Amino acid sequence: MKNILITGMSGLIGGILRRHLDSLGGYHLRALNRRPVEGVESVQADISDLEAIRPAFEDIDVVVHLAAYLGGADFDGHLSGNLIGAYNVYEASRLAGVKRVVFASSGAAARGFERIAPYDAIAEGNYARVPKDFAKVTRDTTWPDGIYGAAKVWGEALGRHYADAYDMSVLCVRIGRVNEENRPTSPGEFSRYLSHRDIAQFLQLCVDAPDALAYDVFFATSNNRWGYRDIEHPRKVLGYEPQDSAEAFR
Repeated sequence: MKNILITGMSGLIGGILRRHLDSLGGYHLRALNRRPVEGVESVQADISDLEAIRPAFEDIDVVVHLAAYLGGADFDGHLSGNLIGAYNVYEASRLAGVKRVVFASSGAAARGFERIAPYDAIAEGNYARVPKDFAKVTRDTTWPDGIYGAAKVWGEALGRHYADAYDMSVLCVRIGRVNEENRPTSPGEFSRYLSHRDIAQFLQLCVDAPDALAYDVFFATSNNRWGYRDIEHPRKVLGYEPQDSAEAFR
């Protein structure tokens, strides 16, 4: 039985992951949330308060950090929820001896590429302007979109430090577009789409990855015809095989 702490379990992706892990068995789940999650052991606290969240990390093997502030240009919200919050999760994990943190980064860490060709045309759905063999954006580069994207780059960099300094495995997932509708709802989402079952599979693979995987960054999307984010790396390292594609919704 592997003990898993999910921050932000009441959110869309947190709920998807909870149901997926429950269906598989072999995992004991705990939620760190500002409000209780029915049917799951819950610790109620705000991730901006280190001392308040520390009890949630006791006896935990893997933390999946999904809680985040999704607001626009409100820096105070990003400071509290995404910068201080990320630090507190890593630090509470270190203090509790957690073996791995799966950090929910975002495609927004590199969505700035949509400002230049050919990625701008892909985002617009103007595929006639896209070369046949365009280069995919890899995990090795960033171009953050907005304060949120920049905050996620900070979380990835901080995870690199914790992996190096404290022998903690940190896997950062640049999550594509996951929505309630479970389908693309705009031209740009045909490249970024990530289905419910694909994000559930991806995060589970991170939870169960070999202990020797000390640090990595992955893009996570479904198998989209016009996806410009490299998912060959998670195929090779994690064994990720997306089951869905945005093209099913044309």
